Amino acid sequence: MKNMGSCLCKKITFEVFKFQGPIGHCHCKMCQKFHGAAFSTFAETKVSDLHWLSGQVFLKSYRAENETVRAFCACCGSSLLFESKHNRVEGTIEIALAAFDSIEPVHADAHIYTESKADWYKISDTLTQFGQYRR
Repeated sequence: MKNMGSCLCKKITFEVFKFQGPIGHCHCKMCQKFHGAAFSTFAETKVSDLHWLSGQVFLKSYRAENETVRAFCACCGSSLLFESKHNRVEGTIEIALAAFDSIEPVHADAHIYTESKADWYKISDTLTQFGQYRR
């Protein structure tokens, strides 16, 4: 199965050849606001394993005070990418799992930044929970 993704309006399309590392549900306030949801789920890949098929010109980004970068479609607003200092050092990028139209089986293994989780959301699964990032 190919890992193919797109934004909501389909102007941006991409393929990821291979994922790496753990996958966590992030409950930080920035992810909540960026995704308009209780948490976001990103999968990490090497930048070299991300291939843009169309619409890269529509990709816009927001750099936060903490130097993280979040990228989205300028046409429909779909959140697509996340990049931290760690990603820049390691040559990786994180892609929102919800943006995939087809994807190999992947599973989150933890909830991160649960100290900032939305008050209205109750974590009811058995995944490991970290108050901040994984330690």
